[in-house]
Amino acid sequence: MSDIQQITVLGSGTMGLGIAHVSALAGYETRLFDISAEALERARATIHGNLDKGVARGKVEGAAAAAAKERIGLETEIAPAVAAADLVIEAVPESLDLKIRIFKEVVASCPAGALLTSNTSGLSISEMAAATDRPERFAGMHFFNPVHIMRLIELVRGSKTSEETLETLREVGQRMGKELVTVNESPGFVTSRINALIGNEAFRMLEARVASPEDIDKALKLGLNHPMGPFEMVDLVGLDIRLSILDFLHATLGETYRPTQLMRDYVDAGRLGRKTGRGVYRYDDNGNRLEEADA
Repeated sequence: MSDIQQITVLGSGTMGLGIAHVSALAGYETRLFDISAEALERARATIHGNLDKGVARGKVEGAAAAAAKERIGLETEIAPAVAAADLVIEAVPESLDLKIRIFKEVVASCPAGALLTSNTSGLSISEMAAATDRPERFAGMHFFNPVHIMRLIELVRGSKTSEETLETLREVGQRMGKELVTVNESPGFVTSRINALIGNEAFRMLEARVASPEDIDKALKLGLNHPMGPFEMVDLVGLDIRLSILDFLHATLGETYRPTQLMRDYVDAGRLGRKTGRGVYRYDDNGNRLEEADA
């Protein structure tokens, strides 16, 4: 059995707060770090709201939700956030330079035996690991949004990741109620690589006026049994995030992954998806879709 007792999550955005949610609900003492105290308070409110919804829907026991809320501590400094961590899960924006800088700060303060992981959707695990003092104890743990609902974790093996590290992380993921697949490091891993192609092709069809966004989404949901259409998905993930992934895949894997100009135009115009109220579709302040945005 794993001896992981405390998990520290770096970043209180959508993914970070979701990871903290499932960590605390699984019984781990959880520290959530962000440089913004306001962002941390928003994250805590979202976690509490999601736990309360789980209780109301009969998915989570009331006592378990209450205990999970008590297990989450908020930190605005990295040193105290990781000082007692057995596992650190990084969930900051998709910038390799930013992630490397943060991990250098982490290893200066965390226990020597702590495991380090990144929630990156496609950046190099080995490059991040090389910036630390323990590449054999470093791996990728790619969660999916919304974390408390989606069951998959891509467990990514870097060039020096040990089997012991992977086995411990599998135990952690299973305790969180997740299914895990193990992926050898490669740009985009499995899901981001395939999803980027689908989403980019959907934008190509929109550029060519093959069909409306609503009909493209409907076709993939009803014809291919996808739970969400590609435009619904990109609005949820964020067009800026999808564009950064495609730029990375284009640079590493070639022309197949070149982003469409339409996607780039949307990002340049601030149409980033639900978080800005407009992406491919329009949304109200609560993230509910209002109408199809003009293509």
